[in-house]
Amino acid sequence: MVNLYNKNLNQYAREGRRVGNLSEALLWNQLKRKQLGYDFTKQKPIGNYIADFYCKELKLVIEIDGDSHDEKIEYDRERDRYMNNLGIKVIRVSDIAVKQNLEMVMEVIKHSFPK
Repeated sequence: MVNLYNKNLNQYAREGRRVGNLSEALLWNQLKRKQLGYDFTKQKPIGNYIADFYCKELKLVIEIDGDSHDEKIEYDRERDRYMNNLGIKVIRVSDIAVKQNLEMVMEVIKHSFPK
Protein backbone atom coordinates (compact mmCIF):
# COMPACT_ATOMS: atom_id res chain seq x y z
CA MET A 1 0.00 0.00 0.00
CA VAL A 2 1.39 3.41 -0.98
CA ASN A 3 -0.41 5.60 1.54
CA LEU A 4 2.63 6.07 3.73
CA TYR A 5 4.36 9.36 3.05
CA ASN A 6 5.97 12.27 4.78
CA LYS A 7 3.04 14.61 5.52
CA ASN A 8 5.46 17.55 5.49
CA LEU A 9 5.57 17.12 1.71
CA ASN A 10 1.89 18.00 1.22
CA GLN A 11 2.58 21.73 0.85
CA TYR A 12 5.42 21.12 -1.62
CA ALA A 13 3.23 18.78 -3.66
CA ARG A 14 0.38 21.31 -3.76
CA GLU A 15 2.79 24.01 -4.87
CA GLY A 16 4.24 21.71 -7.52
CA ARG A 17 0.75 21.03 -8.90
CA ARG A 18 0.17 24.76 -9.28
CA VAL A 19 3.54 25.80 -10.64
CA GLY A 20 5.15 22.96 -12.58
CA ASN A 21 7.10 23.51 -15.78
CA LEU A 22 6.31 23.33 -19.49
CA SER A 23 7.13 19.66 -19.96
CA GLU A 24 5.07 18.69 -16.89
CA ALA A 25 2.14 20.74 -18.20
CA LEU A 26 2.37 19.14 -21.65
CA LEU A 27 2.48 15.60 -20.28
CA TRP A 28 -0.18 16.30 -17.65
CA ASN A 29 -2.56 17.53 -20.37
CA GLN A 30 -2.34 14.06 -21.90
CA LEU A 31 -2.46 12.05 -18.68
CA LYS A 32 -5.34 13.91 -17.04
CA ARG A 33 -7.55 13.29 -20.05
CA LYS A 34 -6.96 9.56 -19.61
CA GLN A 35 -5.27 9.35 -23.02
CA LEU A 36 -3.68 6.12 -21.80
CA GLY A 37 -6.84 4.76 -20.19
CA TYR A 38 -5.73 5.17 -16.56
CA ASP A 39 -6.03 7.78 -13.81
CA PHE A 40 -2.82 9.58 -12.90
CA THR A 41 -2.11 11.91 -9.99
CA LYS A 42 0.26 14.84 -10.39
CA GLN A 43 2.89 15.56 -7.70
CA LYS A 44 2.10 12.52 -5.53
CA PRO A 45 3.95 12.21 -2.19
CA ILE A 46 5.34 8.69 -1.75
CA GLY A 47 7.55 8.12 1.27
CA ASN A 48 9.97 11.04 1.47
CA TYR A 49 9.65 11.79 -2.24
CA ILE A 50 7.22 13.53 -4.56
CA ALA A 51 6.58 11.70 -7.82
CA ASP A 52 5.88 13.85 -10.88
CA PHE A 53 3.02 11.54 -11.92
CA TYR A 54 1.62 8.41 -10.30
CA CYS A 55 -0.89 5.79 -11.41
CA LYS A 56 -2.16 3.75 -8.47
CA GLU A 57 -3.76 1.07 -10.63
CA LEU A 58 -0.53 0.38 -12.54
CA LYS A 59 1.78 1.13 -9.61
CA LEU A 60 3.68 3.36 -12.01
CA VAL A 61 5.62 6.58 -11.49
CA ILE A 62 6.59 8.82 -14.40
CA GLU A 63 9.45 11.22 -13.78
CA ILE A 64 10.47 14.02 -16.12
CA ASP A 65 14.21 14.61 -15.96
CA GLY A 66 15.55 18.03 -16.90
CA ASP A 67 19.03 19.50 -16.60
CA SER A 68 18.84 19.58 -12.79
CA HIS A 69 18.87 15.76 -12.71
CA ASP A 70 22.41 15.69 -14.11
CA GLU A 71 23.65 16.52 -10.62
CA LYS A 72 21.19 14.25 -8.80
CA ILE A 73 22.09 10.88 -10.29
CA GLU A 74 22.66 9.10 -6.96
CA TYR A 75 19.57 10.74 -5.42
CA ASP A 76 17.47 9.54 -8.37
CA ARG A 77 18.89 6.02 -8.05
CA GLU A 78 18.01 5.88 -4.36
CA ARG A 79 14.54 7.25 -5.08
CA ASP A 80 13.97 4.66 -7.82
CA ARG A 81 15.19 1.87 -5.50
CA TYR A 82 12.74 3.04 -2.84
CA MET A 83 9.85 3.06 -5.32
CA ASN A 84 10.86 -0.34 -6.74
CA ASN A 85 10.95 -1.82 -3.22
CA LEU A 86 7.32 -0.72 -2.88
CA GLY A 87 6.50 -2.55 -6.10
CA ILE A 88 6.28 0.68 -8.09
CA LYS A 89 7.81 0.86 -11.55
CA VAL A 90 9.55 4.14 -12.42
CA ILE A 91 9.75 5.49 -15.95
CA ARG A 92 12.08 8.41 -16.59
CA VAL A 93 11.60 10.61 -19.64
CA SER A 94 13.65 13.63 -20.58
CA ASP A 95 12.31 17.14 -20.47
CA ILE A 96 13.52 17.68 -24.05
CA ALA A 97 11.75 14.53 -25.33
CA VAL A 98 8.42 15.71 -23.86
CA LYS A 99 8.82 19.12 -25.50
CA GLN A 100 10.01 17.83 -28.86
CA ASN A 101 8.11 14.56 -29.32
CA LEU A 102 5.25 14.14 -26.87
CA GLU A 103 3.61 11.50 -29.05
CA MET A 104 6.71 9.29 -28.84
CA VAL A 105 6.88 9.79 -25.05
CA MET A 106 3.26 8.70 -24.75
CA GLU A 107 4.06 5.55 -26.76
CA VAL A 108 7.05 4.75 -24.54
CA ILE A 109 4.87 5.13 -21.44
CA LYS A 110 2.08 3.03 -22.95
CA HIS A 111 4.48 0.21 -23.87
CA SER A 112 5.81 0.09 -20.31
CA PHE A 113 2.44 -1.03 -18.91
CA PRO A 114 2.21 -4.60 -17.65
CA LYS A 115 0.76 -6.96 -20.24
